[in-house]
Amino acid sequence: MKEELAFCQQKARSKTMCGIVGVVGNRNATDILMQGLEKLEYRGYDSAGIFVTTGEKSSLIKSVGRIADLRAKIGMDVAGSTGIGHTRWATHGKPSENNAHPHTSQTGRFVLVHNGVIENYLDIKNNYLSGHDFKGQTDTEITVHLIGKFAEEDGLSVLDAFRKALHIIEGSYAFALVDAQDPSTIYVAKNKSPLLIGLGEGYNMVCSDAMAMIRETSEYMEIHDKELVIVTANSVEVQDYEGNVLERGSYTAELDLSDIGKGTYPYYMLKEIDEQPTVMRKLISTYADENNQMLIDPAIIKTVQEADRIYIIAAGTSYHAGYASKRMLEELTDTPVELGISSEWGYAMPLLSKKPLFIFISQSGETADSRQVLVKANELGIPSLTVTNVPGSTLSREAKHTLLLHAGPEIAVASTKAYTAQIAALAFLAKAVGDANGNEKAKKFDLVHELSIVAQSIESTLSEKELIESKVRDLLAETRSAFYIGRGQDYYVAMEASLKLKEISYIQCEGFAAGELKHGTISLIEEGTPVLALLSDEVLASHTRGNVSEVVARGAKVLTIAEENVAKDGDDIVLSQVHPYLSPISMVVPTQLIAYFATLHRGLDVDKPRNLAKSVTVE
Repeated sequence: MKEELAFCQQKARSKTMCGIVGVVGNRNATDILMQGLEKLEYRGYDSAGIFVTTGEKSSLIKSVGRIADLRAKIGMDVAGSTGIGHTRWATHGKPSENNAHPHTSQTGRFVLVHNGVIENYLDIKNNYLSGHDFKGQTDTEITVHLIGKFAEEDGLSVLDAFRKALHIIEGSYAFALVDAQDPSTIYVAKNKSPLLIGLGEGYNMVCSDAMAMIRETSEYMEIHDKELVIVTANSVEVQDYEGNVLERGSYTAELDLSDIGKGTYPYYMLKEIDEQPTVMRKLISTYADENNQMLIDPAIIKTVQEADRIYIIAAGTSYHAGYASKRMLEELTDTPVELGISSEWGYAMPLLSKKPLFIFISQSGETADSRQVLVKANELGIPSLTVTNVPGSTLSREAKHTLLLHAGPEIAVASTKAYTAQIAALAFLAKAVGDANGNEKAKKFDLVHELSIVAQSIESTLSEKELIESKVRDLLAETRSAFYIGRGQDYYVAMEASLKLKEISYIQCEGFAAGELKHGTISLIEEGTPVLALLSDEVLASHTRGNVSEVVARGAKVLTIAEENVAKDGDDIVLSQVHPYLSPISMVVPTQLIAYFATLHRGLDVDKPRNLAKSVTVE
């Protein structure tokens, strides 16, 4: 059990994202589970499995690899009215059928799927489960053995056994538990990991997010942390861990099946890149009226007005969106903006101003590192705003305010439309606050008009896919490393562009402030090194071009992306000019396509890069 020990010593700070589905009371359980897993595959894809039962006959099928590999193993006889399924992505232990979910108890009676990390699983194993046999090396298997022990060895009811285990377990989790002897019920619990109840006609479901079950229902019920839910075909009962019954209403998910499918696109990423002009126009229609007045909740505006400093907390692409919005927010709201990496702030929050406001940017609204900071902010009484694409997500529920992106589901691991939507949504916020404050720059900033120009600029860029692909084929098809450079806003775009390239093409790429090259990084430039330069700022572009000359003199192969206002003959990709506040939106689009085509030419899976999942819902 060396892998177990090593994992425990890391205090379970691995980053995993798994997908859970469950259904009770439907004879087509197998089909519902498989359809749901296919919709959730973006959350993890190293192994998968399902368990279905009639009460008299049960089937447990697991497979290493994609959902298609699991489907190939399922015969016509795998049927039942109740079942649970899981698609897994893990950072400890090799993908194997033994480590794949669902996991079973010692006797096989109890079956469990789980998303999250049980921090004290080794203590549980040593203190409660001596003499038990384990097939794999997962914390989940130990958990279901614990439940089985309490029910079968100690004589507790299934509900009491589950509840007792929940009092012992420490960490993050979303659980769905089935008793193979009783197909009438699925037992559910969660803490710090997302899970929903889907409400059907004569049957009910469990899922990690609404996309998994949107074919079956649009009605969902939220589960809050440390709640236990008893799900049957005709009822859903929510309890706290002490057994007290809680009242909980449902909500309607604003999703469309057409939003979830790829249509004629080969990859979700390309579809989502192409959707960005539509997303810009959707935000205009949502956050501006016919007179171009901002439609931002007055309570949000008041909260920003009362702050003496804005702290943007985020991770990855969302963190870059925060940087891309910093200048705009500061100049329009007259409020300083500071950026914080959520995983750092969770453990070392800096000295704050007297009246701070925390803005959490998260596509999923489930990022565990950000939630850790939000919990602390709430404890300190600090007002908070979540900017997210997912209504009802954990961060949106727990923050004081929410600003939705309205970008539609984003399936590809590499975020594209969410990034540009985040900047645009924050533009509406900045404009609304600036207008309320009488800020002169805000008055002159015709956001509706300028964002419409951005949408047109993106459409123009999208029409140049063949040109961009030809540039990429020559530059990036075989390279091992590359650099993006820019100044000002272009530097922030360079950070995001480099992340996009390395996360799906596996090219070692760094985004640098162009002026920093001379302070060390230029030593890495050698014959043939790709350097991609971003040029949009009329003041700074000439300085960046000077840095381009420096790397060319040292053998670099340069690709320039320039707005037409600063473009020169010989620039590779020329974009329409947009307002400087919004240039990070239009400037990033060609870099998204560059990453996409580089990945294609390297023979890799665009939507499912190795070692990554869409969201990080555990620390």
